[in-house]
Amino acid sequence: MAGGQLTAAAFLVAELRRARVRRGWSQEELAKAVNYSPSMVSAVELGQQPPTPKYLDLVDKALDTGGIFGRMLTDLVVLDKAQVWLRGWRAILEEAQALRWFEPVRVPGLLQTEPYARAIFEADDSLSRVEREERLADRMASQAVLCQEHPPRAVFVLDESALRRRVGGRKVMLDQTEHLITIGTDHPSVRLHVVPLSADEYPGLNGPFILARFRDGTDVAYLGGQIGGRELDQASDLSMLQRVWEATLGAALPPQESTELLKGIAESWN
Repeated sequence: MAGGQLTAAAFLVAELRRARVRRGWSQEELAKAVNYSPSMVSAVELGQQPPTPKYLDLVDKALDTGGIFGRMLTDLVVLDKAQVWLRGWRAILEEAQALRWFEPVRVPGLLQTEPYARAIFEADDSLSRVEREERLADRMASQAVLCQEHPPRAVFVLDESALRRRVGGRKVMLDQTEHLITIGTDHPSVRLHVVPLSADEYPGLNGPFILARFRDGTDVAYLGGQIGGRELDQASDLSMLQRVWEATLGAALPPQESTELLKGIAESWN
């Protein structure tokens, strides 16, 4: 969606899903037919990954659609002012000039150590071994955005409870917390805040979200979810999340006090 209107890209994604269902195939069966991973099929159908001409050509052949999806991409989607997949999550990270990221239950993906991220994916029984490895590799690769020549200015806020819940064992949690301390104190473009357990209820606890601003001044929000994520670019949504961000940041400790709290949490895992 863009401006509340159905885009051609959104229609293409919806029709891809409908064509697969009409054929009676699962995402895994379509993935096998087109020689892509099930996670790729899922990402396309959720609007998280833009389908390439090659992917659509293979889907057209597998579902015997006469090339309709390829034609939709070249003749219709190019007319969209905004596409259902917008920029795609990885492109958002690479193009953003500034990021504001809140996580109530986990360490933000860009700040996760590999053992911590691996433990998260291994706890998800719905993922195959291959999918877990693919997601882990993608998460680790995404962190390069903080090491590029001109990284985005990034402000992270996480709830203390995210660091009190054990993920992968005590050693994993110790290393993860120490990693946060290092990034929060040494990385010039990162500011890290922690909302202490002593804080009262605050709006951010309704769920994780990210606000990104691009170099052209435009903004987009990204909401995490159980099944994929959701990108928002409507002014009303962005305004609401801006208010939630300000209230959440107001509940958090300043960076130096957050670092001291992190040191205490690390000691508890040692």
